[in-house]
Amino acid sequence: MELKFLKEAKDEVEVEFPDLTLVEILRVYLNKDSDVTFAAWKREHYTKKPVLKVKAKDAKAAIKDAIKAVNADLDSLEKEFKTLK
Repeated sequence: MELKFLKEAKDEVEVEFPDLTLVEILRVYLNKDSDVTFAAWKREHYTKKPVLKVKAKDAKAAIKDAIKAVNADLDSLEKEFKTLK
């Protein structure tokens, strides 16, 4: 997946995402991070892609950490699901 960075600074980024579901999941995980001071998304129009804005000590690292946490939770869920079969 290719992400389009609209604004890049160490402590603040704005990233355009192709999917509304993904951006909402990341927002939830980012807001759990104590280093993140702000994480929200907006969409100018329903035909436009959502833009995630993150403010943190290291905003890109916070997004990477959130993605790793989502992946870990999905892996855990997959393992639990396989035990049900």
